[in-house]
This record gives sequence, structure tokens and C-alpha cells, in this order.
Amino acid sequence: MESSLIKRITINSEICHGKPTVRNTRYTVELILDLLSAGMSEKEIINDYPALNSDDIKACLLFASKLTKVKSIHKIVAWNF
Repeated sequence: MESSLIKRITINSEICHGKPTVRNTRYTVELILDLLSAGMSEKEIINDYPALNSDDIKACLLFASKLTKVKSIHKIVAWNF
């Protein structure tokens, strides 16, 4: 299941400047994570963006989870929080 989910996340230099997106659409992983962190539910996101489905949202969460499992994070200049 995990491999089929992660395949939904694509990186294409011609779409959204190469940011990770859902199935080569203009829906970025960043957008989905921002919506979730703002308190939107999966159902609300799907209602607002009907081209997305539950597996797309799970794929974004899986992608983010994998990014946090790097061995180290190097501070380049400053965190933009």
C-alpha cells in the first residue's frame, strides 16, 4: 500500500517549478499539508478540491513523513517560520 501511495507524489520541473505535487497536477504537497495544519479535515479538502481523493491526502502525509526521516538537517541560512 505504501508504495502505491508514494507513487502519487510526482516531481516534474515543468509543473509548479518542480515542487512535489499530487499526480502531476498543480496541487502541491505543500498546499495539502498547509490545509491540514490549518485545521481542515480530509473531507473538507476533498469538497474544496474535488480532483483530489483520500489516497492523495494520505500520499502527501506519507511523503512528509519520509522527509522527516533524514539522517540530518543542515541549517542553510535561517529557518523561515
